[in-house]
Amino acid sequence: MPQVWLSIGSNIDREKNICGAVKSLQEAFGELVLSSVYESQAVGFEGDPFYNMVVGLGTELPVRSLNNCFRDIEKKHGRIRGGKKFASRTLDIDLLLYGDGVISEEGIEIPRNEITQYAFVLLPLAEVAGEMRHPVDGRTYQQLWKAFDQEQQQLWVVDLELLPSAAK
Repeated sequence: MPQVWLSIGSNIDREKNICGAVKSLQEAFGELVLSSVYESQAVGFEGDPFYNMVVGLGTELPVRSLNNCFRDIEKKHGRIRGGKKFASRTLDIDLLLYGDGVISEEGIEIPRNEITQYAFVLLPLAEVAGEMRHPVDGRTYQQLWKAFDQEQQQLWVVDLELLPSAAK
């Protein structure tokens, strides 16, 4: 069964939406691997700070079906698609990795470029999957994090008590 990694972000009613997303994912997929939750300033636009985290899960669902499941969870949490790419949002769930696959099909690029572009994606991924290797770059996520310009974006760990009990 492929190990899948996804990022979750929210800057509208952050705690409710992050915790709700984790609960929905746990109900749909069972056991999850959860990174810490990180707070960061909005990137690419002026807006409220975001909460971000990375979640790992195992599934046999194909990529497109998995993405559709994530869109349904986003919609359940008030996400309206079609706006600007860099804007406030209730919930954003992005598929980062699907096993060690390299996939490029309509609207889906795996591994996602955001892994190596944004601290709020790379740091939580390095925390929970640090020894895994990027399927294109070849370095581990810990190595990628060590090489990343960590001054580029500051992150702060957030202690959310409301996360469902799941493996960390």
